[in-house]
Amino acid sequence: MERANAVGMVHNPAGAAALLHPLRRRILEALGEPDSAAGLARRLRLPRQRVNYHVRELARAGFLERAGQRRKRNMIERRYVAKARGYVFSPELLGRLGADRRQVEDTFSASYLLALTAQVQSELGRASEDAAAKGKRLATLSISSELRFESAEQRAGFAKALERAVVDVIGRFASPARLADGNSGPGRPYRLVLGCYPIPPQRKTETSQKDD
Repeated sequence: MERANAVGMVHNPAGAAALLHPLRRRILEALGEPDSAAGLARRLRLPRQRVNYHVRELARAGFLERAGQRRKRNMIERRYVAKARGYVFSPELLGRLGADRRQVEDTFSASYLLALTAQVQSELGRASEDAAAKGKRLATLSISSELRFESAEQRAGFAKALERAVVDVIGRFASPARLADGNSGPGRPYRLVLGCYPIPPQRKTETSQKDD
């Protein structure tokens, strides 16, 4: 059974607490394919009642959905499957402590880029859920590339050339954001975000996971 959502967003503290619970994370990982609480308990070698409790709580929180049932001897077992392959926490969970790019003066700092990505995560999560509720596919564009610079001058030259290219493309293809009378221009607004940062070295845990 293929899950509809590759990535799910967690908006409330109860959902965040559920994902931070070690056993519930194991259950979600194990339910990448449909299984019953009893079957999962056998696989995890844990008491059935304990697993069944956490499965019910995850289903109540919206992390699991029904995936049919099966007969096991003289019993009927309900099967569940995780709704998403992975999850991200909504920045709104932190309330006023959430990162806000408007509060960062240095637009070339890592803090500004982190706050900007938090905004993208928040907006994209809401837009994705709105589209899903309407049964529509959200149109997006993603570009990811790795590159190397040997000097600060080379990096600065790249940044200026990229800025000129982006401004040129926007001018040729995008509609005006504002009309002469100050009202919003026609069409749906999109946000374009470009960021560039040094790739950190892999931690030992990340390396071992890739080797498995």
